[in-house]
Amino acid sequence: MSVVVIGVNQRSIPIDDFEKLAIDDERLPKLFDDLTASEDISEAVVLSTCNRTEIYIRAERFHPAYGDVRDALARHSGLPTMAFTDHLYAHHDADAARHLFGVASGLDSAVLGETEILGQVRTAYDKAHTAGVVGPSLAKLFSASCTAGRKVRASTGIARNITSVSRAAVAMATHALGTLDGKAICVLGAGEMSEGMTVALRDAGTRRIVICNRTVERAAGLAERVGGDVAPLSELASVIEDVDVLLTGTGANALMIDHDTLQSIMTARPKRKLLIVDIAVPRDVDPAAGEIPGVTLLDMEDLTEFAEAGRAERRGEIDAVRSVIDDEVVRFMAVATAEKVEPLAAAFRRDVEALRTAELARIGNSVDEDTKAHIDAATKALLNKLLHRPMSQLRDSAGTARGERLAEALQDLFDIDT
Repeated sequence: MSVVVIGVNQRSIPIDDFEKLAIDDERLPKLFDDLTASEDISEAVVLSTCNRTEIYIRAERFHPAYGDVRDALARHSGLPTMAFTDHLYAHHDADAARHLFGVASGLDSAVLGETEILGQVRTAYDKAHTAGVVGPSLAKLFSASCTAGRKVRASTGIARNITSVSRAAVAMATHALGTLDGKAICVLGAGEMSEGMTVALRDAGTRRIVICNRTVERAAGLAERVGGDVAPLSELASVIEDVDVLLTGTGANALMIDHDTLQSIMTARPKRKLLIVDIAVPRDVDPAAGEIPGVTLLDMEDLTEFAEAGRAERRGEIDAVRSVIDDEVVRFMAVATAEKVEPLAAAFRRDVEALRTAELARIGNSVDEDTKAHIDAATKALLNKLLHRPMSQLRDSAGTARGERLAEALQDLFDIDT
């Protein structure tokens, strides 16, 4: 049995296909059902963000479980498996832990060292826990990943300066226009990303912030925090007619603004340009909207390029981050292997003792009780001496590759049921 991660990120696959592989909250329960219906998958967590879609599982057998995850992704994305299989990456056990610890630390993010990802990792686990599809293996892995992410940020400079996708989106808008001072901004949505962008706008000198959301009540509290206004989604077109910048990151699974709608809006404001920063995955705004005169459309690919320019200072911290992660992986694997070794050692001793007592019982009344007591003591002492060295080696090697090999060999050779 292994902990396995199978995933894809926006660097490894064309953006159009990557968007289809994103998993929103509406589709998540069905995906959990599909995954745990597999006889080779006993636990599952799905981490789907603007930069990655990853499925963490406890796999009974790697290759069948990998196939089941791949097929589930195909069903939920509508893509043929051949469209994305070559873009999938997979890691198991220590490498899976190292990968997740790196993700939680912001090493695998579009904005190096971003702080939002740690909360997204926690949320992904919480959703799986609520759905009842996690057990001790993934619980321990995700708890350890959050510990690693916090230690990285506390002991290195990876989180220096702009370290969130939402703040980077506002910085990119500022860079594109030169300033946001005096500008009117519409933020579409009131979820995590939109909230992050709205808060970042608070200190940018904007003239007006309008939060446009399907549920006005949810947006009202956020608007109050930044001194902004609220508009229902039904008024989005009229709001856009009167702003200089549209920031969007809703996480919806369909376009929120199509080409024709935006074309009509721009026709109604012929002398004003509009900057759109769309960091949603899937995208909120039709990519063809960037061809409309007066519209500048920036998306996650542009954000990745923009963020790359600011990575230099934090890049020097990568070695320090990896050192912390390596230490945390060793600690995690030592605990995980030790927890596996002790039940195995106990089960082996139980099985051997059962054989010894069974043989002793076969003697029956053929010897007197005094002789039987001597045989009992002698065989018990013999077994203790025989088992002492292999059990010591097994425990001393816990948490290492050698310990894994010894444990697997012992279990296979003696068919031990733990």
